[in-house]
Amino acid sequence: MKDGDRAVTQQETITGAEAIVRSLECLGVTEVFGMPGGAILPTYDPLMDSSIRHILVRHEQGAGHAAEGYAVSSGRVGVAIVTSGPAALNTMTPLADANIDSVPIVVITGQVAAPLIGSDAFQEADVVGASMPVTKHSFLVTEADDIPARIAEAFEIASTGRPGPVLVDIAKSAQTAQCNFQWPPQTDLASYRLPTKPSMKQIKAAAKALCEAQAPVLYVGGGMTRSGASDQLTKLVELSNAAVVTTLTARGAFPDSDPHNLGMPGMHGTVAAVGALQRADLILALGSRFDDRVTGQLDSFAPRARIVHVDIDAAEISKNRTADIPIVGDLNRVLELLVEQLPHAQEKYGAPDLSGWWRYLNRLVSQYPLGWTEPSDGELAPQYVLQRLSELTGPEAIWATGVGQHQMWAAQFIDFEHPRHFVSSSGLGTMGYGVPAAMGAQVANPDSVVWCIDGDGSFQMTNQELATCVINNIPIKVALINNKVLGMVRQWQNLFYDQRYSHTDLAEGGGEQVPNFCKLAEAYGMPSRRVTKAEEVDEAIKWALEINDRPVLIDFSVSKDAMVWPMVAAGVSNDDIRYARGMAPQWDGEE
Repeated sequence: MKDGDRAVTQQETITGAEAIVRSLECLGVTEVFGMPGGAILPTYDPLMDSSIRHILVRHEQGAGHAAEGYAVSSGRVGVAIVTSGPAALNTMTPLADANIDSVPIVVITGQVAAPLIGSDAFQEADVVGASMPVTKHSFLVTEADDIPARIAEAFEIASTGRPGPVLVDIAKSAQTAQCNFQWPPQTDLASYRLPTKPSMKQIKAAAKALCEAQAPVLYVGGGMTRSGASDQLTKLVELSNAAVVTTLTARGAFPDSDPHNLGMPGMHGTVAAVGALQRADLILALGSRFDDRVTGQLDSFAPRARIVHVDIDAAEISKNRTADIPIVGDLNRVLELLVEQLPHAQEKYGAPDLSGWWRYLNRLVSQYPLGWTEPSDGELAPQYVLQRLSELTGPEAIWATGVGQHQMWAAQFIDFEHPRHFVSSSGLGTMGYGVPAAMGAQVANPDSVVWCIDGDGSFQMTNQELATCVINNIPIKVALINNKVLGMVRQWQNLFYDQRYSHTDLAEGGGEQVPNFCKLAEAYGMPSRRVTKAEEVDEAIKWALEINDRPVLIDFSVSKDAMVWPMVAAGVSNDDIRYARGMAPQWDGEE
């Protein structure tokens, strides 16, 4: 059994529905997000008497994203429960989102009675078939006796190896039938293979490579957060003096305050982070997958670098960039062994002199810092708003975002010091992720300040979950970065489509925006403020920070012409990064 499991020593005869709830209790589940309906209704009856806190969402997609926010911020498996057909299909986006970002969630869905499967019964859908491409695994359960084992297996699969989402689709007839319940159940995961011990030969080769490198970079991905290996990373940096770059899913895995951290790489990364990767002679890819948003044009990425690629998922290694030294294994264990081996390697091969490399990197940091140009239209600079949010809130807060320009500004201008404090949809880029994910993070961390940084486009996709927050006393704080347009799409139209702004204006004709977000918040029973001037920003943030018994919203009216810089356009080389319109950094002169 895992930590938190509760043994049931005596066999009991109960319904399949009771077995679902009892299994979750035995697995240590304390909160679930869901919405009842016909095919899952038998399970909602015993759930009423359970110790598990059920949070009734307003849309099933919100349940899935809330489970993600819960999982990312806590390291525990997030759980959603919904009914069949359209409800189950509404969880496909969160399942796909969790799959690409390696987030451990279990989604339990009701299914029509077993004899009706395949008959096009009311609210029937092939949920297992639909979910298979976007989950780590999917189960269809038609027998009540199989329920405990399948749920236990779902949690095991979701939380081990490379974490990911698992769907358990349970027929209504299995929920109403009787079964013999005993915990722990007899599971069958004979074909489920976890990585064995990492190769010491390869770890020693990586240690030697670090000793020989003159321009090393640790390219840190989301696997660092998922594996809980941040402490080992800190030790490796101290020993190696290597530069660190942290991807969107790894923000906070290594503290921004450490001068070794050059920031986020990739399409909207810092000039220093992108330049470091392009000029590196050795890259240690730690739980990262050489995503196109990091590499740009792949064949021009880090052209002179040897690659050490560490990942728990063997399928990721050499998938996009061939690894010179591949290491398959749990990142925490690999780094522990590498930290042990590096001093021996340095004694044998010598420690490199990286002073020239650091002179070059520090020049990039000083010459090309993150910044912005004040808007000419008199509206707020969104970057300023994010910077003040970070400075006034402090590093202990948890930050969830939607997807768009505001997401990139949050990654750039909020200072992250701790892992699991940045919750964002990265690989799938799911608009509407912010509010429900923040809700899940707040439930998992009730004593923490949780900010949702959202854009007015992303916010309107799932803002109904504010009702869930109000009713359940989930006091998230929403900072709405409101530019009245679909900002990221508009930025691309500005740069690549001759400023032809096709259908990206959310306030057509420059008129009143619909809805009025402060009045919407009022309708939800939330306090809110609208901020239009720089001198109002600090006071509004401090006001929101004092409200901790209910959710609160600040509508920041920002310039629609603000852009996210730096930028590497899709499909071009990272060497073509621009830190402002038409302005490229000078890479020459490394020492």
